[in-house]
Amino acid sequence: MIICLALSTPITSLLVILLMAGIVIFAGRIPALFYLKLMFLPMFFLVAGVLTVAFSFSPKDTYLFLWGFKLGGYTLGVTATSLATAQALFLKSLGAVSCLYFLSLTTPMVEILAVLKKLKLPSLFIELMTLVYRFIFVMLETADKILISQSSRWGYATVKTSYFSLGQLGANLFTKSYHHSQMLFTTLLARCYQGNLNVLERSYPLSRKNLAIFVAVELLLLALGLWFKA
Repeated sequence: MIICLALSTPITSLLVILLMAGIVIFAGRIPALFYLKLMFLPMFFLVAGVLTVAFSFSPKDTYLFLWGFKLGGYTLGVTATSLATAQALFLKSLGAVSCLYFLSLTTPMVEILAVLKKLKLPSLFIELMTLVYRFIFVMLETADKILISQSSRWGYATVKTSYFSLGQLGANLFTKSYHHSQMLFTTLLARCYQGNLNVLERSYPLSRKNLAIFVAVELLLLALGLWFKA
């Protein structure tokens, strides 16, 4: 991810995207269709963002526009430079997202927290991450149950009832999530909670073969990035 963000070359970002997809699908055994659906979610936001970069708005004859139209004394269009910048920004952002997906789809949260503890991060920060991660799924499960209950009562039959049901869903979701948080805190106190969440951690032997492969791949990406950047 650091190489992808630092070098900002399209070839490096594209290689990172393909590399992360290959590892997640073939080594992590994540279904390809499921992974593509995940990648399409941020892609829509990225396309909307890079469109503002691709278009330039300036006085006429200031830039060599590849395509554009006039608005009074100004021209709105795209140039070769703006298209190249938008392409590099899109691929760089998508490459960073693919790295995050690789981490989230192949590494359990417990292992990530164990690494953060070894890095001596504050315990409060780690506990907040644990609780937030837990309550993401609690809120999704609660929202799904409320949605099913509302749908079975024709809560989304019309536009008017849909807005009303959506407002009720948000209000009930907040109260039920708060109730779940109080129950969780009571459960922790019943188990002698002293301010630290202790979980079982697995120890893994260092694989020199995997380490050598990782270093070789990183050096290759770095060399290609510097080569095409020059």
